[in-house]
Amino acid sequence: MMMVIGTGILLLLAVAGARVVTTRDTTEQVITLGFYGLLTALMFFFFQAPDVALSQITVGAVALPLMIMLAISRMRVRDALKKKGQEHD
Repeated sequence: MMMVIGTGILLLLAVAGARVVTTRDTTEQVITLGFYGLLTALMFFFFQAPDVALSQITVGAVALPLMIMLAISRMRVRDALKKKGQEHD
């Protein structure tokens, strides 16, 4: 039974990883990355590494997607300001 659950978690992890790589929309990709981080934490917890799982939840499921979304939004604002400046020239 435990082997079936472990195999299922690893298969879900593989599917989620492939989905992160193949997704074109950046917002959907970041959300998928957060889900991938949660699955990774679940895998660590299942394989009896709860301290690593807690770190993974903090970094992989919360901090990393948040930083990526902030960087993307900042780039969009910067591009919009550049476009606005070019229109006045």
